[in-house]
Amino acid sequence: MDLELDGKVAVITGAGAGIGLATTKALAGEGAHVIAGSREIESLVDLENVTPVAIDLGPPEAPAELVGRAIEDPGRIDVLVNNVGAVKLRMDGFLALSDEDFEWSMQVNFFIALRATRAALGPMVEAGGGAIVNIASVNAFYHPDGNVIDYGAAKAAVLNLNKALAQEFGPQGVRVNAISPGPVETALWLGDHGVAQTVGAAMGVDADTARERIVAGMGGIPSGRFTRPEEVATLVTLLASERTANVTGANLVIDGGLIKTT
Repeated sequence: MDLELDGKVAVITGAGAGIGLATTKALAGEGAHVIAGSREIESLVDLENVTPVAIDLGPPEAPAELVGRAIEDPGRIDVLVNNVGAVKLRMDGFLALSDEDFEWSMQVNFFIALRATRAALGPMVEAGGGAIVNIASVNAFYHPDGNVIDYGAAKAAVLNLNKALAQEFGPQGVRVNAISPGPVETALWLGDHGVAQTVGAAMGVDADTARERIVAGMGGIPSGRFTRPEEVATLVTLLASERTANVTGANLVIDGGLIKTT
């Protein structure tokens, strides 16, 4: 199927690894010109149809700077993928968390997306349309424990913003959708200092055992495995495509059946 992305211009935050890298490759493979923002760009420099941009998106002006690279050259933005995010496990419970802990999570997981979206919407409206895809998380509405309470709150804010913007900008041709992955085979879960290793250290077990216990505690994953980054990237390309032009305000869950309720 032709996804009609050939020649489109896409901006991706957090493009250097995991879901972001997989999405960069998927969109570029469909013929889009990708402006790929990441602190580390080694994984991006040799990719066809990709312009790597080394950037720390934390400063308030940085997301607009990244979007501005697309506006300058090639001269427009058709797709924005708000992918950047991070989580710190809160093993000591809610009462051990400060305002600063919640503020850190909101800055990384919500405000970067908010600022990039604000920068992209004006040019998209002026051009008559565009697509924004927000990478959220099942933790926006699913909490088997409180270890990611601030992360979940930030991702819930992303989903709320997603729905509100879809309502406001749908009449102007801009589609705004979200994807909520469950556990994904990325460094966030499986890397050094990732979820499995951190929980394992607290339990006194290795990372593989910790992962098995975490999944069991969540009720199991019917598919029997974590989601692959490339599978999330496939959903991003579909939502970026005009083939799904009447899909907006949606939140697509990809979790191997982890969430048992409708």
